[in-house]
Amino acid sequence: MKKNYTIVGLIFLIFFVISFITNILNSILPNIKDSFDLSLGLSGFLPFSFFVAYGFMSIPAGILIEKYGEKRVMIISFLVALLGAFLFASFPSFQVALPSLFLIGIGMAMLQVAINPLLRITGGESNFAFFSVMAQLIFGAASAISPYVYSYLIENLNEYSGGGGVLLDTLSKLVPPEMSWVSLYWIFLAVLLIIIIIVAVIKFEKVDLAEDEKSGAIQTHVQLLKNRYVVLFFIGIFAYVGTEQGVGNWISEFLKQYHNYNPEIQGAQTVSNFWLLLTIGCFLGLILLKIFDSRKILIAFSTAAIISLAVALFGSGAMALIAFPIVGFSSSVLWSIIFSLALNSVPKNHGSFSGILCTGIVGGAIVPLIIGTLGDFVGLKFAMTFLFLTLGYILSIGFWAKPLITNNTINFKKD
Repeated sequence: MKKNYTIVGLIFLIFFVISFITNILNSILPNIKDSFDLSLGLSGFLPFSFFVAYGFMSIPAGILIEKYGEKRVMIISFLVALLGAFLFASFPSFQVALPSLFLIGIGMAMLQVAINPLLRITGGESNFAFFSVMAQLIFGAASAISPYVYSYLIENLNEYSGGGGVLLDTLSKLVPPEMSWVSLYWIFLAVLLIIIIIVAVIKFEKVDLAEDEKSGAIQTHVQLLKNRYVVLFFIGIFAYVGTEQGVGNWISEFLKQYHNYNPEIQGAQTVSNFWLLLTIGCFLGLILLKIFDSRKILIAFSTAAIISLAVALFGSGAMALIAFPIVGFSSSVLWSIIFSLALNSVPKNHGSFSGILCTGIVGGAIVPLIIGTLGDFVGLKFAMTFLFLTLGYILSIGFWAKPLITNNTINFKKD
């Protein structure tokens, strides 16, 4: 099919919005924990409620896209997320937080299933790893920006007395004085409304996916699951998202517990740096993917992530402030390489396979919950060592993956 860079640009914008909304939980988790007086285990249910939606909705989303088309499903997904954000913003409580985060997660899951096959087909199969890393770059940039938005709102809304402009005046009337972090969900409402309008009015040419890009019937999914590589790559996506969220969600709380850093200042800054270095790592990844086989890059970056995580957990406070962001840098290309290796390892049914892979995003629900539950018994530091298992599995992919199509690289040899 002819490449369609308008759709590629729209996909990049959607990646930005998904990231901005999804990963703010990394920064506000300590606030929610303190506001609702939660244990580490109960705090783990917050990311669980969000990411479990991926396990619930990813495969049905593929079927909906097949029946109703990408544009309509995108608009529906944003509306569902809008409802979730409105509930949390209007009724901030732990009981409301869980279903509202689940609704936001459903919206994000539907979007992920829609945009990944679209990116592969509209950007070109052999360029999928490259464009996927570029999307991860945009994803990381949004996640680096959102903690600064959080810090700005917290610093200006705490004990607000007026005179801060229309935005702060409005938000101060909408949020409880002792829970200024809730203002973020009113910001999400505005962002979601804007993106709904953009998707609705933009000329969205119908993208005819090839048969192997479409999400097939249940029998197709069952048949795919008989392929051991499908299962192994599903575990790979599970391990990656579990690692990303297992680190991101607990950075601020870890720094607070073990090094007495303020979660609203140093904690938010470190979370932002985690995503900022993940973004910078994507720049390097874009270059490296044009030079080296993606499997070699996967091995190198996952090894670096293991080493930097060890330093973050067992080093000094100053070392942790540096090492946690380096974990982000080392994780920068892992998602895109795993996803592209997976789709390029099967000859057909990529739409159905994408749904199965996106179901693996449920790792972002399970792993932080495991860490939180273990943390109540052995402490957060030793609970986070669970991440060495997930990173070890990601490392192994570089050794056993056998893609049918490898990433395009520059040939430096002269004829």
